[in-house]
Formats: sequence, structure tokens, C-alpha cells
Amino acid sequence: MANAEHSGTTEVQARLRAARLALWLVAAFLAVRQVAVVLSTPRGERLTDLETWVGPDGVLHVKGSLYDSTQFTGTPFGGLVLKPLTRAAEQALGWGWTFGTLLLVVALGLVAARALPQPVDRRTSLLAAPVAISLLMLSLPVRNTLYLGQTSIMPVLLVLVACFVVRGERLSGLLIGLAAALQPTVLLFAPLLWFTGRRRGALTTGATFAAGTALAWAAMPHDSYTYWVHHIAGTGLGGPADDLSNQSLHGLLLRLGVAGPLEISLFLVLGVAVAALGVRRAVRYARDGQLLLAVAITGCAAIAVSPTTWQHQLLWVLLAVVGRVGKRASDRYVWPVAVVVVMTLPASMMLPHISALYTLRDNVVLLAALAAATVIPFLSRTSPYYQAPIPTDYAAPAPARLRRVPLLPFLRRVLTRPNLLLELLLIRVTYAAYQQVRLAATGGSNSAGRATAEEHGRQILDLEQWLHIDIEHWANHAVVKVDWLRNFFDFYYESFHFVVPLSVLAVLYWRRPGDYRWARASLGFTTLLALVGFWLYPLAPPRLMPGLGVIDTVHGVQDFSKPDYGTLTALTNQYAAMPSLHFGWSLWCGVVIAIIAPRWWMKGLGLLHPLFTVSAIVATGNHWVLDAVGGAAVVAGGFGLSYLFQGPRARVVAAAAEADAERADRLVKRSARNTGTEVSSG
Repeated sequence: MANAEHSGTTEVQARLRAARLALWLVAAFLAVRQVAVVLSTPRGERLTDLETWVGPDGVLHVKGSLYDSTQFTGTPFGGLVLKPLTRAAEQALGWGWTFGTLLLVVALGLVAARALPQPVDRRTSLLAAPVAISLLMLSLPVRNTLYLGQTSIMPVLLVLVACFVVRGERLSGLLIGLAAALQPTVLLFAPLLWFTGRRRGALTTGATFAAGTALAWAAMPHDSYTYWVHHIAGTGLGGPADDLSNQSLHGLLLRLGVAGPLEISLFLVLGVAVAALGVRRAVRYARDGQLLLAVAITGCAAIAVSPTTWQHQLLWVLLAVVGRVGKRASDRYVWPVAVVVVMTLPASMMLPHISALYTLRDNVVLLAALAAATVIPFLSRTSPYYQAPIPTDYAAPAPARLRRVPLLPFLRRVLTRPNLLLELLLIRVTYAAYQQVRLAATGGSNSAGRATAEEHGRQILDLEQWLHIDIEHWANHAVVKVDWLRNFFDFYYESFHFVVPLSVLAVLYWRRPGDYRWARASLGFTTLLALVGFWLYPLAPPRLMPGLGVIDTVHGVQDFSKPDYGTLTALTNQYAAMPSLHFGWSLWCGVVIAIIAPRWWMKGLGLLHPLFTVSAIVATGNHWVLDAVGGAAVVAGGFGLSYLFQGPRARVVAAAAEADAERADRLVKRSARNTGTEVSSG
């Protein structure tokens, strides 16, 4: 037994080492990729902010004011520090500056990993550093900083080093004071130090900031007056304050149309409220032993109350990923996933293009910072759910037909309902990625893949003629002659493609959470396989085949003399016809309904949907018959991959477990009756 335990421990350690190596390789790849992107960009388009500051015509060379062009967004103290380095920085506009910033990012990730609240298990301690560095490399603020040549990494790193690396309150205060001299809202950390008992550090922070600012004022009085008085701590530098890149309360109010004294008053009131509430929460979590979370909350409050907070200054939000939210294990991933998505993807990928949601989409990072600073109920370490959340409910294991199924046991047969917010977020992000890949399959435009797609269309037509299933032209013209039938198929093609799958997912989520996971995974795999098909085999549908004579009943007449023609060619890849996801998704709906529906007539109605869909896609000229065959193939592959990775669907496993329990109960009762008979006869 001891040997078995030792062998198991050794195997776990080996897996951890392999995972750690893989994550470090991912972090290295991301770092190399970011550097390659920067250095492969033409000289005049990369490091533009740095070029503006220290280039041959940069503001630090000019004898006049730093802020004459409004391009220099730093504090006068920052200009004072950078000015002696002008010549060296000018020579290092490429490799030197980029690699120096890269080293700062790595140091930031290492310090953040070291600062995780204790205790942490061995897995977390081994994997935290490469995961932190990878997330930093993927984050929009770091990518923006590397591309523009900004210095916004430095204040965050100075604060983290002050809080988690150096010893002594005065030295910590000195570092935070220097950070505040570079980024004034960092002064918000002084109250955090004060109310957590480090009053010397708080006083040193204030004194260092005052000394740096006074030194800059003495050396550059005109610039200091311009920055602190005329521009009110940088407002209006680097761009209009109402620009979407300004993710602060001031920018939000301006974008909402509030201006003048009313806007200033609202900004001051809201800023004071957010700062007070944020610092209060940060103090509470710092006393709870979660100092990194306290730092993140204070930084998020600083984002909101700053007059201008540009994209490269938003790293504080990413640090809030360490907070734990939710009592259930299934809820534990909602907050970190939301933070990572907000900090790594453009807002347009997270929310649909609906005018009513534009305000939310334009301020999503600010809203995330406000939520972290003021309302997110992070768990205290004294909570019983901090280390041990309510576990996920799994169905009893059941043997699969294949030996190695499921390949990913942690995905197997989950019965509990997943978190709705996380599901909606992932569905939206997945669909946005699907749209991007679908368009990129032809090189980013339809004209780029037109010749290849039309050649593939001729191949499909030849194959259908050989199989005697080339019914597209006949079906299209037969439907066009009957107005009500044409209108019905046009409406069905345009309306039911998204409505029915989303409705099926919604019903399963509410009524059959175990089956929801199985069906959702199958749909995801189906779509992934379809994307591979779009990429490998761009195909022109019948309506976009010159000379075929098919009438586009949905989109209108096509002008084949133009490289990009048709209503939607500017929006999406019109040559993503093979396989047909219109039919594939409808077949997925039909199969799921046929398997799960309790009544035979429900199963029949479910199977009518793929029948109507295949009729619509052919009659409207949007797909070949073989496209539907391809759609059926990817659906079969989707269900197969779901079975391979997850095993039998949860409902089947649960039913098998119930049958086993009933069988065991009957055996017990039979044994009891037999025992009772023997006793009475005795």
C-alpha cells in the first residue's frame, strides 16, 4: 500500500512538472510573439508614444513646454526623469525598449504570483507564475504598452514590489511615492497603508510624491502649471477626455452627454464615493490576509477616479482575478473568466452590435473596475466556502463502449446547472471568434477567395450531376413561381437559424442541466469542425455561381461584375458554404429533441426543423445538396467528440444509476423475504 501511495504521488508530481513546463513554453511563446509583432511593424507605426517623446522631433528635445502638442501624457516629474535619458532612449527605440518592457512584465508576473494569499497548494505555487505571465502577455494593457512604447507598467510594478518584496515601511512608502509621482492616482494607496497600520509608509508615500512634484515644479514651473492647473492632472492630454480609450468616470460622464459644472460636480461626488468605498473594502481584505486583492481593489478605484485612464493604465483590473466569488464550485470560475475576457478581448467581441448595449460595451472595462472596487462580494478567508466550495454534482460512473472514454474525466457527466452569466459570456465570445475565423477563411475578404470558391463550386456541381442530385436550379425556380412558398422559405432561412438552437439550449439549461452540458459540447464541437471545413474548402453557394442562373431569393440580385457583391459580402464570408451550418445546427436541434423529448409528437416536431431547413437552404439558392451532407457529417463528428471527451451523456448515466439502485433494492427485499420465511418455518 505504501508503494502504491508513493507511486501515485510520484505520478502526480510528474504531471505537475509537465504542466509547469508546458505553461512556461506558452508564456515564452506569447512573449516572443508580442516582441515579433512590435519589431515587425514599420518604424513609423510602432512605439509611437515613445517616438513622440524621445524621437528626433520629440517633445523632450524641444526647449519649450512638454505639453505644447498635448502628446506627452506623463507628469512633469516623469518628463524630468525621462529627459536625461533622451539620447539613450532614442537609440533604443527598437530592441532595447521593447525587451526592457518585456522584462518588467515578467517581473510583474513573478511578483504577483508570489503575492497570492496563503495558504496555496503545491499545484498553485508551481503554476501561478507562468499563468500570470501568460495572462499579462495576452492582456490589452500590456499589448498596448509594448506597441506604443508606454511606461505604465512601472507604477504597477513599483506598488507590487513595495507591498510584497521590500521590507520596511519607509522603503515601501518611497516606492509607492515614486509611482504616484509618475501616476498621481496611485496616491490612493496612501490611505490603504494608513488604515492597515503602516502609517510611516503612508507618510513616506505622501512626502515622496510631494518632493518629486516640487522638484519638477522647481525645474519646470511652466510645465508643472500647465499639467496640474491648465490640464487638471493630465485631462485632455493624449486625446479628448470623452474618447473611448479613457475608461474613467470622467470619460463615462462626457460620453453620456453630461458637461460643464454639472459634469464636474457629478465626477467629484462619484469619485469620492468610489474612492472611499474602494479603500474601505481594500482595508478589509488586507486585514483578512488578501493583500494582493486589496491592492487590486485600490488600483481599480484609482482607475475610476482618475480624470483620464487610458488603455495602457488598466492593469489593476487584471490583478483582481485573484478574488474568490461564489459558494458553489461551478460559480467559482465566473469572476476570473469575466476578468480575463474583459482584459484580453475587445469589447465588441463580448457584447452584440445592438445600439441599446453600446453604452455598456463602450465602458465595459470601467464597469469591471467599478464592480471590483465597490460591489463584487469577494469571499473572506474565514468563510467556510473559501477553501471548500459546494462541490459539483456528478452522476455515478458508468462503463463506456470504448476503453479510453472519457478522455477528460473532469468533464464527465456533470448534473448541476452551470452558471448562467458564464454561459452567456462564453457563448458570445465563442460566436464572435467564430465570425472572425469564418471571415478569415478567405483571407479577410470575399474577393480574395472568389476564384477558388467558384472553382470548388464547379467541382461540387459536377459531383452532384454525376450522382444525379443536382436539384438546386429546379428547386429554386419552382419555389420562385409560388409567392407564398418563396416567402415562407425566405422567412424560415432568415429567422430560425439562431432562434431554434438558442431556444433548445435555454430549455435544456432550465429543465435538463445535465443534458444541457452534453448538448452544448456537441454543438461546440460541430461548429469547430465546420470552421475547419470553411478554412480548408471555401465554396461558392449556387446563388453566387456566375452563369448558373440561380435566383437569390433572400439577398436580392447579385452584380457578378464586382469583386465584392451582394448585401452581406462586406460583413461575413459568403463562401463558407461547406459544410452547411444552417442545416448542421438544425440537425443538431432535431437529434437533441428526438433523444430527449418525452412524447413521440415532440420528437416528430423536432425532426421537422432539419427537414424544413434543408428545403429552405436549397430552394433559396444558399447551399448545395452536398453542403447539407457535410453539415450532417460535422454534426455526427460533434456528437462523437462529445462522447469521446465526456463519455455517455449524463441523463443516460443517471438512468443507469437509478436502474442499478432499483435492482439492488429488489435484491435486498427478496433476501429479506427469504430470510423471514426461513425464520418463520424454523
